[in-house]
Amino acid sequence: MRISLNWLQEYVEINLPAEALADALTMAGFEVEDIEDRWTWADGVVVGKVLQRQPHPDADKLSVCQVDIGAAAPSTIVCGAANVRADIYVAVAQVDTYLPIVDLKIKPRQLRGVPSAGMICSLAELGLAKESDGIYIFPDSEDLQVGQDVRPLLGLDDVILDLTSTANRADALSLVGVAREVAAITGQPLKLPLTPNPKLQPGRSQLAIDLPDAKACPIYIGTVVEQVKIGPSPVWLQRRLEASGTRSINNIVDITNYVLLEWGQPLHAFDRDRLYAAAGSDDLTLGVRFARENEALKTLDNQTRSLSPQTLLITANDQPVALAGVMGGEATEVHDGTQNVVLEAAYFDSAAIRRSARSQGLRTEASARYERGVNPAELVLACNRALQLMQALAGATLTTQAVERTEVGKITPTRTLELRLDRVHQMLGPVSEADGTTTQLSAQAVEAVLSKLGCEAIATDQTAVWQVKVPAYRYRDLEREIDLIEEIARLYGYDRFADTLPGGAEAGHLSPEVALARKLREAFRAAGLTELMHYSVTKPTAENQVVLANPLLPEYSALRSDLIAGLIDAFQFNLEQGNQALNGFEFGRIFWQDDNGIHEAEKVGGIMGGDRRQGRWVTSGQPQPLSWYEAKGILEAVFQKLGLAVTYRTADTDARLHPGRTASLWVRGKTPLGLFGQLHPELRRERDLPAEVYLFQLDWPTIVSCLQKRPGEAIEFQPYSSYPASDRDLAFFAPVEVTVADLARVITQAGGKLLESITLFDQYQGQNVAPGQRSLAFRLVYRAADRTLTDDDIEPVHQKVRSALAKKFQVNLRS
Repeated sequence: MRISLNWLQEYVEINLPAEALADALTMAGFEVEDIEDRWTWADGVVVGKVLQRQPHPDADKLSVCQVDIGAAAPSTIVCGAANVRADIYVAVAQVDTYLPIVDLKIKPRQLRGVPSAGMICSLAELGLAKESDGIYIFPDSEDLQVGQDVRPLLGLDDVILDLTSTANRADALSLVGVAREVAAITGQPLKLPLTPNPKLQPGRSQLAIDLPDAKACPIYIGTVVEQVKIGPSPVWLQRRLEASGTRSINNIVDITNYVLLEWGQPLHAFDRDRLYAAAGSDDLTLGVRFARENEALKTLDNQTRSLSPQTLLITANDQPVALAGVMGGEATEVHDGTQNVVLEAAYFDSAAIRRSARSQGLRTEASARYERGVNPAELVLACNRALQLMQALAGATLTTQAVERTEVGKITPTRTLELRLDRVHQMLGPVSEADGTTTQLSAQAVEAVLSKLGCEAIATDQTAVWQVKVPAYRYRDLEREIDLIEEIARLYGYDRFADTLPGGAEAGHLSPEVALARKLREAFRAAGLTELMHYSVTKPTAENQVVLANPLLPEYSALRSDLIAGLIDAFQFNLEQGNQALNGFEFGRIFWQDDNGIHEAEKVGGIMGGDRRQGRWVTSGQPQPLSWYEAKGILEAVFQKLGLAVTYRTADTDARLHPGRTASLWVRGKTPLGLFGQLHPELRRERDLPAEVYLFQLDWPTIVSCLQKRPGEAIEFQPYSSYPASDRDLAFFAPVEVTVADLARVITQAGGKLLESITLFDQYQGQNVAPGQRSLAFRLVYRAADRTLTDDDIEPVHQKVRSALAKKFQVNLRS
């Protein structure tokens, strides 16, 4: 928001330079994006009187003027403006004057043989207009003196601050709100433009208000203003609007914009006679309702807008005439022939206006303030201010006023918060004194800051505890005790608090879970996988997904229920972009819902596949897809580095994975860890992916619970054996339904400490093997840590293994 310091001076005395005030506002939590010093725009420009004007002897479009600027002799100035003439007062840039807006320094020069010493300026050259048809002529010459500075006459004796406030400070979108803030910072008294209730002169106009939605519009004030004289606004009003970045239209519209900037309360003026025409009757009822199907309205920007059920409307006898809190309608706008006006002052629900403006793709100065929230307690003050200005500047007569308040509108927004001095000290810490010492913030200082904020602090029976009454204009912002503490720090000065560290601080360290996550990431990267990251929102494809109520886009309208779908999409996308096959892993959260509510879990997923080699000359240019055992080996290498003992069991729980090449993972055969499998061939063909793609999804909490060390628990070192190993082969016929994993588990249990490793090196089905059977051959490696094993050591253990297999699975031993 653009803040004119000259205008602001009316409400609070400013005794700081513009730069110092900008710094103070910045330290108080506001952002001053620009300081526009208008004093520099016309430094050296004075009032001049054109004494004589003669045509240029060598140029038809130039004039040679004799101009009195208060010097000993008139100045000769060559001017190219068509509206220059004798006996007018103009703005003259003297020699050596610099005009920064047009980047021009005035120097004496010859124009077609005629010397010229100075320049008669237009408003564009002084920065007060984008374009000008000619030079500026002062309209009132009675009080003008030649040679006087033009800046006070043109409103250039001002500084404009371009101020941005945070979203929670709706009160700062007005001159009054900024004045309150400056008064709190500087300690100067506040002078608000309070206006008494207007006196009505009863007329024949009848006006009624209908508010069917008590929440969307709790308060509506309609005032009939008759016998208005439409015309240009006075110069002071036009300059204030221009300084704030608002274009002057006519006195009635300018007054509504002026009050909007002053109080932050949007107002709207209707042409009363046009309202009658739109309503079809002189018996007028203004209403506020949401739009119905197939309704349309032509707004002030000359756009015919199709209305949606979310659009909030102002109606005249149920006929749409304006977008409530956003923009008026063209059919009822104030124009040059307007004689009677209906002034609207209303309080709309911020959420309703936000949805309404978004449904039309509109954002205006009015909607921006309603969306943040205006102060209903100051609605009458703003309305009275506008009516006072209409009487003073447009000769208006006030005849009828209708005020409607719903039950919601009758409730004055008030709030009382408890503030504890101990909590203030705990949150803000000590204050640095000028002599370098530190002390705690005193109760008197806290009370002084609260008083500056407009809050009323009432002491309670408890020591250093207050009941703080929040003013209505800060009702939306100050909701909790911590909000008051923040305001104390902001106004007292963040830089005045000690910058010491709190006592008892200790060196930072990684939590065991974070350290484990880093270790797992290192293990995956060491295995050749790249870490991936996807959005948690995706398309809704499953019934158990959590669907967002208000998504930004349909493609991102549900939370993901697993990591596998996103990994498949990423794999396909990389191939389509001409990249190699993607081998990656991802840490992420998944979400799902069931009869017990909405659930959330953290998972670790990954995808592997394709031929990762850079060249294929060894295989004559033919790709060599990743095999099941290679993919399983990558995963097992990660598990081995972590020290996680994982077993595999047949599974077919995911339709996206190959039913015969999918395994469930278990930690120590007891705790479920996740899923690993090959992508289903049909899905692979649909996505045009390589021959073999493998995916896994692991449960992160399970990994943490299995690997996280207890505090103080030492890591046990296992030395390598320096003694040789001895191997034995074991071959047998086993039923097909018995898995190798089950066989290996029984062998491990029976082999005990001497059994170092098990390897399946042969499998056969076919001739000479009974139906339903298969021939398996394992190599068992035995080793002791303290001695070289002999046959007498190995043979009892090996026989125990054979007996365990025969007893457990009824295998037919061959060796």
